Amino acid sequence: MAKKKRLRLIAEMARKIRAYRELKSQPRDSQKYALDYETMKRPHTGKMLPVLAWQDVRRESRLFSLLAGMRMFGVGRLLTRKSWLEDHSEPSYWQITKVKVDHTAENVDHGKAWGILTYKGNKESEVKEVDKVMYHDWRLIPKHVEHQFTGFVPLPEPPVRHVLYPPLLRAIILAQRKKTFGTQMAQEPMLPLQRDVLFNKDYFRKQEQEQRGTQGTAV
Repeated sequence: MAKKKRLRLIAEMARKIRAYRELKSQPRDSQKYALDYETMKRPHTGKMLPVLAWQDVRRESRLFSLLAGMRMFGVGRLLTRKSWLEDHSEPSYWQITKVKVDHTAENVDHGKAWGILTYKGNKESEVKEVDKVMYHDWRLIPKHVEHQFTGFVPLPEPPVRHVLYPPLLRAIILAQRKKTFGTQMAQEPMLPLQRDVLFNKDYFRKQEQEQRGTQGTAV
């Protein structure tokens, strides 16, 4: 019978202390994402923001810069991003359901938020953490405009008409293409699920003659 592993209390306590000190030594989001608006550099990492982001940094706001000035930190409100408004015709937004604020941050403008994402009109069912909260392109959706976002009905997805070939058949088709054209084509071979057949007049005449032959002639 194997001996039961003895728990070393002092070693276990030392491990927990090291993990706690390592966790406490990690910079907070308010320190990690702090920004010098004159040099456009983050003091913690020394990295400079891309030049294309400078305009949004000066004009737009981060997520918690908007939530910090709202009642209950914006729980229940809809927020979107400038890039979503410019790139997609379908509504994309977050509905905030939970907020955890970093009270040690200046102006209380850092923390974590959770919500339900609606992307390109498709609403997700699960609550998850909001990403890219430090980006400077967040916008609050006014309450009198919320119905335009929530009332959008996405179009049904078109039916699947083509699927991939089985691996062996795909390899045979690619080998035939390479043998015929000399080089392998970049286009992936697809198997159509519906075959379009064109019938001519001779086909219907033949079908009518066969039908008369099986039925016989009237007496």
